Amino acid sequence: MKEKFSILKVSICIAILIGNVFPSAKANCAEPYHLGVALGLTGTGAQYSKQAVEAIELAVSQINAEGGLLGKHPINLVVRDTQTDAQVAVEVVEKLIAENQVRCIIGTYSSAAAQAIKPICRQNKVLHIATISNSEDITKLDFSPYTFSVVPNTYMMAKGLVFGVSTLSRKTGWKTYATIASDYVWGRSSQNIQVDLMKQVAPEIELVGAYWPKLGETQFNGFIVAIMALKPDFVLGTIGGADNAFWMRDAREYRLFKQIEYPGGLISVSELIDQATSIRRGRYGRTRAPFFAHLDVPMMIQFIEAYKAEYDCYPTDWAVMSYDGVYALKQGVEKARSIDSEKVKNSMKVSSINTTRGKLYFRDVDNQLACSAYFGRVADDPRYSFPIYHDLSEIKGPEIWRSKEEILAARRK
Repeated sequence: MKEKFSILKVSICIAILIGNVFPSAKANCAEPYHLGVALGLTGTGAQYSKQAVEAIELAVSQINAEGGLLGKHPINLVVRDTQTDAQVAVEVVEKLIAENQVRCIIGTYSSAAAQAIKPICRQNKVLHIATISNSEDITKLDFSPYTFSVVPNTYMMAKGLVFGVSTLSRKTGWKTYATIASDYVWGRSSQNIQVDLMKQVAPEIELVGAYWPKLGETQFNGFIVAIMALKPDFVLGTIGGADNAFWMRDAREYRLFKQIEYPGGLISVSELIDQATSIRRGRYGRTRAPFFAHLDVPMMIQFIEAYKAEYDCYPTDWAVMSYDGVYALKQGVEKARSIDSEKVKNSMKVSSINTTRGKLYFRDVDNQLACSAYFGRVADDPRYSFPIYHDLSEIKGPEIWRSKEEILAARRK
């Protein structure tokens, strides 16, 4: 992919040189669009970030093959590693803006990093599109008109999960539960929201324990022993990336899920593929953007075919959302008829866009995309070499995001 991208850039440079000699050729080429990517290519976010970069590179190559944005602004992609660290993310973004003159930044993996770079982008009037990080505070608090989210945020994911779990509990008679969540912005936000919503939707179910492994945790044995001692009916987990793989490894070793149910843990397409032989069929999980939920969307079908041709695998949630992020930018530029960030942010606000997940829109109060959350049961499928979700519930964005009044009230506090 990188080799193809380099060839593409060489071709663009040749075209520009020809334009200097032949003015008529130069008329079809314009200022390049510098697009920055700040993701955790090392650290706990490495796996998800790698898949995101693959999709971003694919989208950029497709757009550049058509001449670039508006057919004349070739995209110059600059990818940098935040090391899944907020302070490093700040340094990376400052350099992307000062040295690479980026007009837009896609990032980051960590919600803490996303919140750290948001004021920098706002101060420099640089667009910021969140395609992995999903704390609702990224768009809810300290609002920036330059920041857009194409990810179901923590509140949306939590509410979708609670709907699914409360329905299951009525069938199973569950009465107690425990939580385990990574001890940083995303984990804290998600767990707190889930507990509050459980009190509202299923007040009869008691929370008996809450556990907070540090971000980057590799040994979950102590947490598992403590949870098993409590004997809750089920556990709600909010752990992602490499941490999630270690958590699942230790949970299997202790046969935790043979004794205690674990509905609604983050089981993205990454986990479905990587843990295809070990993940327990029949488990209920949640995810953010599974490709198999939208096989009726032409843009998704085209994306799957292109991604498989390029990388010889199916796209994960992180690839889907990052691909949508680039095309959200493209459509914003087209509606603005300009690459000027002021005009683009205004055109994206309250805009409907075509995505791999269908036609969606950004709402004006927080620039949150009206994307869905998903809850279902892990099961084998003859079409794939890995399990997918059966009995899949897609909970639409407008059904699960906070009301405009709640958001405005939170900003006044």
